[in-house]
Amino acid sequence: MAPRRSIAGHIALVCAGVSVLAVTLTLLFDHFFDSVLLAACIALIVCLPLSLLLARRAVAPALSLFRALAGTALSYRDGDFGFGLRWKHRDELGDLVDAHNELGGVLREQRLSLVQRELLLDTMVQNTPVAMLLVGDGGHVVYGNLAARRLLNGGRKLEGLALETLLAAAAVPLREAVQRGGDGLFAVGEGDEEEVFHLARRAFRLNGRPHELLLLRHLTSELRRQEVQTWKKVIRVISHELNNSLAPVASLAHSGAELTRRGQTARLEAIFATIEERARHLEGFIRGYARFAKLPTPRLEPVAWPLFVDRLRSQVEFVVDGELPDEPSRLDQAQMEQALLNLLKNAHESGSAPEAVTLRVRRQPGLLRIEVMDRGTGMSDAVLENALVPFYSTKRSGTGLGLALAREIAEAHGGRIGLANREGGGLVVVMSLPLPL
Repeated sequence: MAPRRSIAGHIALVCAGVSVLAVTLTLLFDHFFDSVLLAACIALIVCLPLSLLLARRAVAPALSLFRALAGTALSYRDGDFGFGLRWKHRDELGDLVDAHNELGGVLREQRLSLVQRELLLDTMVQNTPVAMLLVGDGGHVVYGNLAARRLLNGGRKLEGLALETLLAAAAVPLREAVQRGGDGLFAVGEGDEEEVFHLARRAFRLNGRPHELLLLRHLTSELRRQEVQTWKKVIRVISHELNNSLAPVASLAHSGAELTRRGQTARLEAIFATIEERARHLEGFIRGYARFAKLPTPRLEPVAWPLFVDRLRSQVEFVVDGELPDEPSRLDQAQMEQALLNLLKNAHESGSAPEAVTLRVRRQPGLLRIEVMDRGTGMSDAVLENALVPFYSTKRSGTGLGLALAREIAEAHGGRIGLANREGGGLVVVMSLPLPL
């Protein structure tokens, strides 16, 4: 390995050599001309071109290296990282070349990794069943994957086409869903050929300009599977409830017929009362399902909380925590009463003491927060996850509609509902409803 040298040392050595030569020539010419000034001038005239020549030769390789560095920097700017440099001397410029080559290697590896990631991302985006459409601020398509091409342009390229032109040739429900704005479901076709899609749209800025991403997801098969599962669950619940009522009714009817045949009518009144009770139970059961399936659009009207809470108190026992809002809230009184009655009755059935069942109503900025709390046994994580699902119930005689109906009513009012276990035991159900600004 060649010994390391310094550029400064090399320049100092050249300068020292030229200086020694100048002094030597001055002494030599002084011997001939017997004049120190004349000898110095002649030595300067001789050494100056020589020093320029030596300096040019000394910096020529460095200048060549600087040009090469400028060229590779331009290549890096253009995204070409395949160039490398070589410097034969072990000095500061050699360290610069090594660092430059190392930088090029790092950039080359990063570029390769980025290309692989882009290829992977493009493969995933192109082959996803979700149709993706990126639209620029001028209304022209910037990007569309394969699913979007098949859905909107017969599999042909979409980039550069106007979205309005594509929608004009698309199915009417699709065109109306996009023009309506916002997210939502729409169906294309009729009968057995009906296809259900979900449209989601997100706006963002790309390179300083507004863009919109449209996502069209085909939900037909998923919804049909879910529909089958729901029907199976409904049939199981209804069959269980009907069997629990019809079996004793049939047995009691047979017993009543036998007693009538024997002329023993004293027990008939009790038999008929039991049959009536089971029939009314079935009637209430069917009415609950009908109410859930046919929940009408809320009719909002000002509701004063003190009077509303008094009506609830006449039907179920509970304690009010804190002050009720002074200002009326715009609610569908009948629906909200049904929802809170379900929540309060669930609180009583949780094993909580009646005096521990609590209702709290608070107004927050832009939000009405209604809380129903108890000190019962609470819920496990699995039950909490499924408690709001229709027909899901852990009670032996439960229908699984109480919480589901409360959620439907909350969402119909533009709000939401959530459940959580309380510290110290019990459950809190929170209904959050938006307030007009």
